[in-house]
Amino acid sequence: MPTEIIWGPPSWALLIGYLLGSIPFGIILTRAAGAGDLRSIGSGNIGATNVLRTGRKGLAAATLLLDLLKGAAAVLIVRHWLPGEEVLAAAAAFIGHCYPIWLRFRGGKGVATLMGVVVALYWPLGLVYAVVWLGLLATLRISAVAGMAAAISAPLAAAVMGRFDLVLLLIALALIVVWKHGANIERLMAGTEPRIGRKPRD
Repeated sequence: MPTEIIWGPPSWALLIGYLLGSIPFGIILTRAAGAGDLRSIGSGNIGATNVLRTGRKGLAAATLLLDLLKGAAAVLIVRHWLPGEEVLAAAAAFIGHCYPIWLRFRGGKGVATLMGVVVALYWPLGLVYAVVWLGLLATLRISAVAGMAAAISAPLAAAVMGRFDLVLLLIALALIVVWKHGANIERLMAGTEPRIGRKPRD
């Protein structure tokens, strides 16, 4: 079998996923709204939580939704055009968000994009993810805790639901989410991690 047949679909799936995932909606929206460069605000992160620190709740909600949708879109587009390669697209979309080439590989923490990926791969997992994430956000109001807990819940729920084909992928992506939250973990241990609605101390 020719090499291009073997590697063609996986390569396209990775490319489509990465390009969609790497779109920095937080930066695009804040600049378009005249809110400045998101990377110079708050934690410097490009995700919705940092957009919220601009005081623009609508922009933060739009960023969260678009970051979620780009992850889901990558999976659904590849599932339609390259069936069987959607797991590669899911991984690439998540990596694209966390490490976008356009921003010198300094991207977001991946929580919203991971939810989009999980919903598109198997929607019951997305439901668990959403309940954990939004539930902890509403009760604890600590974005880092809610995001990490949601990411960790995904592979656990996949195992419980018998989707063992997704467990290893979701474990890997959850570990990256936790890794990206390294500074937050340090602040949590020091008792200085800000809650949503309060200005960060760093």
